[in-house]
Amino acid sequence: MNTTPELLQPEHLSPRLRWEKLFQFLPPWPQPAARTGRCPVNRLNLLKALIYQRLRRMRFLRDLHTELAEKPPILAALGFNPYQPPPSIERFSAFLADAPHALLQHIRVQLTRALIQKGVIAGRHVGFDSCRVISAVRENNLKASLRHPRYDKTVRPQGDPDARLGIRIHHPRPGESRVDFFWGYRNHVLADLESELPVWEITEPNSIGEVSVAIPLLEAARSALPLTFQSVSADAEYDAEAVLRYILHTLHARPYIARNPRRLPDQAGFQRDPSGVRCPAGLLMPRRGKMTVKGVTYIQYSCPFFYGRARPDLLLCPVGHPKFTRQKGCNYLWRGSDNIRDQIPYGTAAFQEHYDRRTAIERIFSRLLALTIQEPSVRGLSSIRNPCTISHIAVLLVALAAHQLGYADRTRFVRTFVPDVLA
Repeated sequence: MNTTPELLQPEHLSPRLRWEKLFQFLPPWPQPAARTGRCPVNRLNLLKALIYQRLRRMRFLRDLHTELAEKPPILAALGFNPYQPPPSIERFSAFLADAPHALLQHIRVQLTRALIQKGVIAGRHVGFDSCRVISAVRENNLKASLRHPRYDKTVRPQGDPDARLGIRIHHPRPGESRVDFFWGYRNHVLADLESELPVWEITEPNSIGEVSVAIPLLEAARSALPLTFQSVSADAEYDAEAVLRYILHTLHARPYIARNPRRLPDQAGFQRDPSGVRCPAGLLMPRRGKMTVKGVTYIQYSCPFFYGRARPDLLLCPVGHPKFTRQKGCNYLWRGSDNIRDQIPYGTAAFQEHYDRRTAIERIFSRLLALTIQEPSVRGLSSIRNPCTISHIAVLLVALAAHQLGYADRTRFVRTFVPDVLA
């Protein structure tokens, strides 16, 4: 039997050295290994393998298992024995499904704190956005034949009961919009607009809207990270009074959130004078009372034909308003409380300049999409959250390694940093 050692050992191969340079900056697994039962697979090594899968843009675990079996140097760089087969596909699948999400979030927070301490992430100007995460169910496969309506939100997919129905609006041609439906989730991100790196993330079903997660994202980032926000930017989906008040009064920051036209009151044609409110026909509208909705007080005025004394020579609305026949005339709400939006300089050059910074979030999502964040191989909310967080860990890990290794201008080279920069 020949016992002569091989001339080319796995530790001497450049692919192993390149990936080891990257993974030396990955924080340790925060939970100790079990001391009873069969010998477990090192969970930090499993996480390294899944990060490697993201950076190599392999969607399925079978592709990862095949590549590790064919490349022992990569297997060694991940911490496994290169002379033994890699962990089975079931091991990786069980890790994605059963790994406590809080532990993955802990590693992500550790990387974010390190980037803040190094000055890479300043956190002065942040922004919101979200991307869709499509669940791998038959309802999303347009080639599959179903016995029930494909997009009936009352009939949840059997393959993923946690998924909810969502929409995606795109514009195939100028002036034309198209709405597509899908079952799945959304990954909500709070991002640093200067470094173009994610600060905080959470994955929720489609039934949870952007406004519902805006304040929790800011509060979680503010309580866990040493950041002081100066401005918060977002598109019109986040235009809500509660969000604006939280940014102005709690964070003492400046909101640069576009106004949502759907939340603007319909005041066209109405006139307010000392005598009250006049409808588009010029008739004085009677006051019906006062209401308070979500902390905002309104005084209600209604159509004089239905709730007041209109002129006897008039039988129909003089201007033929469509609400006269569809409902009981016009209804006008006179806001009695202060409007938080009056404190925001909409339309100014300064507002537009800060709002344009929001495009940095689109570039962040383009890098996350390159890491297959929209193509999960698992199902269920608890399982979907883990691969989404692993994608964020991969982005932050590359940024930290690039800064520490002297490539400060390459912190956003997610897919090409290891093969090209570290070559």
